[in-house]
Amino acid sequence: MARPEDDSQSSIPLNLTLALAALVIIVAGMRAGASLLVPLLLSLFIAVVCTAPVHWLHRLGVGLRLSVWLTLIVIGGLLSLLGLLLVNSFGTFIDALPGIEQKLYEYYLGVLDSLAGLGLAIDTDRLGELLQSEQFGNWIPTLIGQVGNLMMQSVVVALLVMFLLFETLNFREKVSRALANPAPSLRRFSEFSLTLKRYLAVKTLISLATGALIWLSCKLVGVEFPLLWAVLAFALNYIPNIGSAIAAIPPVLLLLVSPDGGLFKALVLSGAYLGVNFVLGNLLEPRVMGRALGLSTFVAFLSLVVWGWIFGAVGMLLSVVLTMTLKIALDSHPQTRWIAHLLGPGTAPLEKADRPPLERENEE
Repeated sequence: MARPEDDSQSSIPLNLTLALAALVIIVAGMRAGASLLVPLLLSLFIAVVCTAPVHWLHRLGVGLRLSVWLTLIVIGGLLSLLGLLLVNSFGTFIDALPGIEQKLYEYYLGVLDSLAGLGLAIDTDRLGELLQSEQFGNWIPTLIGQVGNLMMQSVVVALLVMFLLFETLNFREKVSRALANPAPSLRRFSEFSLTLKRYLAVKTLISLATGALIWLSCKLVGVEFPLLWAVLAFALNYIPNIGSAIAAIPPVLLLLVSPDGGLFKALVLSGAYLGVNFVLGNLLEPRVMGRALGLSTFVAFLSLVVWGWIFGAVGMLLSVVLTMTLKIALDSHPQTRWIAHLLGPGTAPLEKADRPPLERENEE
């Protein structure tokens, strides 16, 4: 007669196989429905960030619905103003793009000639045919089409954010009516919501500070279109490890080929990017977020690859946010907290490892 321990041990491979099969189905479903899930995820994260000013206004005595409308009006006005400035800067950049392309082309051929003079077997004429300036302009209509698609997606995201904010007004009442014993579920949801709002708020503020410092650096060095590069640095700051490096490439190349630029100014701007990323990303951000809200370096890079494969460029942009959301959700439940510890950096004390992240951070 088989013992209960033997039955439980024999069921482990079956449960693991079923879990892996379910994971494959979920990932395939997310990739197939990326066009629907991407605007929904963006609106969800934006709505989570917007709940902080809504509750702040409500604590000042403003009604909940009026707080939502005031928050939407202020944020919509700021984003509209930024969008107008960005469109103007982007239009000027498109007008100046043919001259920039020609200068980059000449600079590139000069580098190839220098390498050929050192004895490297490089056919500069063949590479020159591949990099004709006329071919560089072929991607401009595609880019403009993508910008138009982005504008349509932005309208959808804005509408979803508005509806989600109004939906959160009576969410706790709905959960209380739907569950027989809502107290544990509401407690875990509150822990998850507070930790997620804290993470998104800190990450957004760090990204805003990054964009502001990059704008100031571009203005001081003298590179053109500083607002465009500041917005690019703000957006790509959500991408771990390589986001800041990608954001630095366009302004550094532009400074290399500009008449008022040169190699020295390009190196200064590169140092400014590295310094901002090191101070804000490696020193300030971990101290503000705390050790319980961190990810290991391997998990952060792996999330970049996985979410980028599932959702494309938006998945890379939200890779850390999505992984942190998953980690916070796992950490808010005792039965899945061990998975959250595997995703983290592993620096929390062992005696606090079985507690929710907010309790661990408060005790520290």
